Amino acid sequence: MRELWQVDASRRVAILFCLVVLMVSEPSTRAQNTTNEREFPQSKAVVGKIVGQLQSSASGKLPVLDGFARTGDRALDHYSRGYYQCSATVKSAPSGGSRVQVSAKITAWYADEVGGESGYQVLPSNGRLESDFLDRVVEALAGSIATAGATAGALPRKSSPALLAPTISAPEPGDGESGGRAPGSSLSFKTGIISSEHPASPATQKAIVDKHEEELTAQAKSLAEILRNTAHPANLVAVKKQGTPILTSPNEGAKVVFLADAEDEFEILDKNVNWVHVRISRLSRGWIRRSSLELPEADTPIAASSDAPQPAGVPTFQVRDEQTSTFPGAWEPLRGKTVRILTVQKTGGPSSNANAKMDFAKALFEKEYAELVKAPSTTAGVVLIFDSEDGGMVAAPLLTLQAWKDGTLSDQAFWRRCFFDPPKMFTPSTTGSQ
Repeated sequence: MRELWQVDASRRVAILFCLVVLMVSEPSTRAQNTTNEREFPQSKAVVGKIVGQLQSSASGKLPVLDGFARTGDRALDHYSRGYYQCSATVKSAPSGGSRVQVSAKITAWYADEVGGESGYQVLPSNGRLESDFLDRVVEALAGSIATAGATAGALPRKSSPALLAPTISAPEPGDGESGGRAPGSSLSFKTGIISSEHPASPATQKAIVDKHEEELTAQAKSLAEILRNTAHPANLVAVKKQGTPILTSPNEGAKVVFLADAEDEFEILDKNVNWVHVRISRLSRGWIRRSSLELPEADTPIAASSDAPQPAGVPTFQVRDEQTSTFPGAWEPLRGKTVRILTVQKTGGPSSNANAKMDFAKALFEKEYAELVKAPSTTAGVVLIFDSEDGGMVAAPLLTLQAWKDGTLSDQAFWRRCFFDPPKMFTPSTTGSQ
């Protein structure tokens, strides 16, 4: 029994030794075992300033998802156009320092070639983005320390998280024995190995840092090459501004499906001179103003009055801007009323002339009227502004457009009921070949 008691006592001493090591270890060291949370000895104010600076650049596109997102029910190779955003919170730690918690949101486009369930989905992060953000906090804090102590030469010229990781000295047993380790040796919680009490030489530290930098540079070049070689799909549009409305129909008064964020991308289903029909997700659809989108490079604005090619020597036009606003004039039929305003610019050919402008105006009036009658609207008319020295403005009330399209008004009668400013810029068309 005495021998058994001695064995148990030895075990108790070993257990107490391990507990003491854990109790004296700094919270910041233990917290590094998690990928999304870490403690620092600096105050909340100091760390919060660093985190605020880093968080402004903690989002962007992912050239690849493998290595950043966890694989779920669907393989990652079915996803594309990955985007990430890291958010961090800083709290005061009981130890007097601060605790940083990071979460990463990853979204990507899922292409379902069979079930028609394509759309943007949220993917779980594997912790790499969070860990990388926390490493950047360590580097930034180390940089500030290096700046403060540069005169005294307290730190090497280059710093690295691996070199600046805390090294915690384990206490010795009460009887003074070293427990098989040399006195003064320490446990490196960063690497998980026992290191000598003597630090590495400056040359060794510099070699480690240089190698780390070379690896990061090579990885950045590889990712950039992948990004360059990834062809951007030609059937996608990107939203220009935050809070862009997506509507249920191509009409200003239509119900808003939701407000899109800047750089959101959607698949093109259809488009016309003013609107683009997009797939939101699965069976959900919506319409976005064409002027609110960045179209694919291969896409060109509608610049002709018909699908037929323009004959040589005839100027061509295209719509550059669209808005719904109050009529910008004193013409009684539209005074103070809400109208659709389209700004038109010449894109090619010789100097614009009245006949060419009237031909283009006629085509735009037809297209705009077709859009306005698809859904109830408070729009009272359509205004075209030709933005050039020899341009001008032409406006038509909605009732006049309706009578013209119903066949009640001829082309010449229709033009006589329109507003021209100045009239001389449109004179040949108002009296001639319409």
